[in-house]
Amino acid sequence: MQLVLASNNRGKLAELQAMFAPLGVQLIAQGQLGVGEAEEPFHTFVENALAKARFAAAHTGLPALADDAGLCVQAFGGQPGVQTAYYATQFGYDKGDANNVRALLEQMQGLDDRRAAMVSTLVAVRSPADPEPLIAVGRVAGEIARAPRGSGGFGFDPVMVLPELGKTFAELPADEKNARSHRGRAAQLMLALMRERWL
Repeated sequence: MQLVLASNNRGKLAELQAMFAPLGVQLIAQGQLGVGEAEEPFHTFVENALAKARFAAAHTGLPALADDAGLCVQAFGGQPGVQTAYYATQFGYDKGDANNVRALLEQMQGLDDRRAAMVSTLVAVRSPADPEPLIAVGRVAGEIARAPRGSGGFGFDPVMVLPELGKTFAELPADEKNARSHRGRAAQLMLALMRERWL
């Protein structure tokens, strides 16, 4: 089965392709099909993921999978949330993973409450008008490190510490990260939903 991935993020594509391989699903990034980015005007992961999935399905004629994910920091009332990818820009930095990490560590300087969660919401639709989208949410609670550690992953992986391991996501081998991550958890749930309802 071919699914269009409503993203052009290479890291996300690689992670999800590995996770969906057991189902025989081939993910194709929407950019490869000439599809641009959808508007993401909403304040929740599920609404934005649904908008992205419907947009990709409408522009390709294929079933679509979208992921809206982000970092929710306890001390910031759950922010940056859906604005995670653009976090650094509100502090005068260019958009990008390294700048996001830098801005976060600057904003958390002196804070003792370092609790945070990585959240991934996957939405799959068979068509733009699918009345029953599949929705899977993965969440991993942890803490924000005081400095980046590790060289793997992307996004906030170098500062997201898993307390039970004492390591950041960026310090884990890719297969272990995928098994434990918010996206990995959401993908496992999505695979089960697809097996049950689509295959």
